Amino acid sequence: METNTVRLPKPKRQVFVLSGQSNMSGRGGIVRGANGKYWDGVVPPECGPHPSILRLAANLKWEPANEPLHVDIDTAKACGVGPGMAFANALRPRVDEEVGLVPCAVGGTALKEWARGEELYENMVKRAKESVKGHENFEMKALLWFQGESDTENEEDDAVYKVNMETFIHNVRQDLNLPSLPIIQVALASGFKYIEKVREAQKEIDLPNVICVDAKGLQLNDDNIHLSTESQVQLGRMLAEAYLAHFHVSPVQNQLQL
Repeated sequence: METNTVRLPKPKRQVFVLSGQSNMSGRGGIVRGANGKYWDGVVPPECGPHPSILRLAANLKWEPANEPLHVDIDTAKACGVGPGMAFANALRPRVDEEVGLVPCAVGGTALKEWARGEELYENMVKRAKESVKGHENFEMKALLWFQGESDTENEEDDAVYKVNMETFIHNVRQDLNLPSLPIIQVALASGFKYIEKVREAQKEIDLPNVICVDAKGLQLNDDNIHLSTESQVQLGRMLAEAYLAHFHVSPVQNQLQL
């Protein structure tokens, strides 16, 4: 007896790289206890899991996404809530496809540590490539970048931030073979002596498909460096709104262009 096998279409997945330092990996909900800092375990509704939101784990395997997204990536310190899950949850109903998140951020890292050839950069590129390898229905859609606090500590780093960031963008696009890859960077909400110099450099970058979301004014934790859980939720929404406004093409728009 023959049976007819119905082959369902493979789901499409929009993939986003999350990179930078601790405010991208997430310190929302981090509290200090007798044995050091730890995450309080509070997950806002906006950051909850969903079957269509996945993350690329450290072992390069896709799995359901949950907070904290960077738990096996930024391993030197306690990870909490970042902007990634709020971003994905805000995006998901609008794109009507799976959302794949590729966490790559590591706390306390300066931009020079993300230069081509350095371990952080090469690992990020490797993870980005692996996230879509062998999947014609997976598409790399954007790099979300939140970094710079470490570069506000001395004048030498802030003076070259703009040039180094532009070089970083060119290198990432070249190494991923995506010359128009959208980059959404976050202008700093906190930092040290030279914060305004770095913020100025971030906002002055004028390259195609590069936009800046300003985090200034968002509430910080008691350390005055890291965004609170509530602020991370707000930032995630801001990043989603920026992506949808500047880079998302709906199926209806796509048909009209054909």
